[in-house]
Amino acid sequence: MSPVRDVCVIGLGLIGGSVLRAAAAAKRTAWGATTSESDAAAARAQGYDAETDVAAALRRAAEADALVVLAVPLPVIDETLHLLAEHAPNALLTDVTSVKAPVLRAVRRWAPEARYVGGHPMAGTSRSGWDAGDAELFRDAAWVVEIEDDTDLALWAEVAEFAVSLGAHVVPLSATAHDEAVARISHLPHLLAAVLAAVGAEGGPVAMSLAAGSFRDGTRVAGSRPELVRAMTEGNRDALLSVLDDALGRLGAARGSLASTGGLAKTIQAGHQGSLAFTEHREQDRVGVQLSLSAPDAREALRALGERGGRITGISGDQATAESS
Repeated sequence: MSPVRDVCVIGLGLIGGSVLRAAAAAKRTAWGATTSESDAAAARAQGYDAETDVAAALRRAAEADALVVLAVPLPVIDETLHLLAEHAPNALLTDVTSVKAPVLRAVRRWAPEARYVGGHPMAGTSRSGWDAGDAELFRDAAWVVEIEDDTDLALWAEVAEFAVSLGAHVVPLSATAHDEAVARISHLPHLLAAVLAAVGAEGGPVAMSLAAGSFRDGTRVAGSRPELVRAMTEGNRDALLSVLDDALGRLGAARGSLASTGGLAKTIQAGHQGSLAFTEHREQDRVGVQLSLSAPDAREALRALGERGGRITGISGDQATAESS
C-alpha cells in the first residue's frame, strides 16, 4: 500500500465533520474547510484544523498530495469542483455524496484530471451541522466505494482502506448500482416519511397527542433539513421515479383490496417478509475470502462481491479481506 496520506475535508456538516473527527482519531494529519463561519469556529474551538478559505485548503492538499474528501451538498458540487480544478487539479479525490452518477458526471466534466474514486458512507442522523458530527459515526457502517470500468484499482484500494480505517466496511459498487439501491432503501423512505408526517399532522392536536412509536419511527428522517433531502432525492430522479412507481403501485393495490374486500393481507404479509429478509441478511453468517487487487480479474471480482452484498473488512498490501454472504 502507498504511504498513509493526509486528508482534506471540504464541508464540515454532519458527515464531513464526522470524517474530519474520525480521520484525526485514526492518527491522520487532517484539516477541513467550510463556507460556514459557525461550523469552522466550532471545529477550531474543539481543537480541529478548520478554516473558511476553501481555496487555501485545496492548495494545501495539492502541496501534500492529500486525499480530498468532498462533503458538500449535491447542489454545490459543481462550484466546489471548479475550485478543485483550479487549486488541486490532480488530487486523489473522493466524496460522501448520497448519489453517485451525477457526481461522477460532474467530476468528468469539471475536474477531469482528478484521480476520482466515489464514495458514500451509509450513516447519518436527522441532525445537521458540525455539532451533529461524531468520530464513531462510521463504526460498523457500510461505505460504498465506487468501482467503474476505468477505476484505477490502486487508488480504489487507498480510498477503501481510508473507509476501513474509520471503522466502516466497504461495499464495492458502480454508480448505477449504488443509485438504484439507495433509491429503494434511503430516498424512497425519506419521501414516505415526509408523506406520513404530513398526513399525521393533518390530524391536529388529537392525532399528535396519540402518536407513539410507530409514528415516531416512521417519520424520524422527515426531521432532516429539507434542502438536503431535496438534493438527494431530486439528484437521483431517474432511479427514484422507477422505485416510486413500484411503491405507488403497491399502495394502489392495497387501496383497491381494502375498498373491495376489506382485506390487506397481501400487502402486510409482503412487508413482513421484507422485514424478515432484512433481518436475516444482517444476521447471516459470512464466509471470509481474500481478494488479490492486482489480479487481472480483480475489478470483476470486486463488482460481483458488491452485487452479492459482500463487504471488504480489511486491506493489506494488494490483498483485500472480504466477507461474502
